[in-house]
Amino acid sequence: MFIGQIALAKELFGAIPGRMAYLFMTDNDKVDGTWEPEGGENAIIIQPGGMAPPSKPMKEGPAVCKMVPALFGKRLVPKNCEFAVTLVEGDDCELPAPDQRTSLTAEEAENYVKLLEGNKIGGTPFFLQGDEYPSGGPWKFLLQLDSSKVPFFVNFGDCGIGYAFISEAGNSAKFLWQCS
Repeated sequence: MFIGQIALAKELFGAIPGRMAYLFMTDNDKVDGTWEPEGGENAIIIQPGGMAPPSKPMKEGPAVCKMVPALFGKRLVPKNCEFAVTLVEGDDCELPAPDQRTSLTAEEAENYVKLLEGNKIGGTPFFLQGDEYPSGGPWKFLLQLDSSKVPFFVNFGDCGIGYAFISEAGNSAKFLWQCS
């Protein structure tokens, strides 16, 4: 399933060969492992000049959909559609060390979360289950997509957040998600 495309602005990602990243994830509920960056059930393709994982040639593939009433009947059926999500440039912030995060006051913790949450490009990720980066780095943070704050359905588990990372060379990317 095509989830979206992300412009790779030179201001954020430097002089890399790619100008656009395309995010895909398996949409079959019977398939497990869509959260794993190396599981083969998600992909980010960088164009031009990026390395693409093996894929099956298709004229048209699964897309984001919304549920609409069936023509005759009381049930809902999926209909392919397009949405736009407003992404803001993330702010890099100094992360407290893991052993210091529990000593934050309630107000400090709330302010910390406000800085990191939401849909954004770049900045610092707001991990739900602890810091998790794909292997083979170093990676730059590309995108954070909160499934509870987008106008379409994407299965990142229970109120999950997706995280995309791009290589320093800008020719490959990885995706993972975490849920609460």
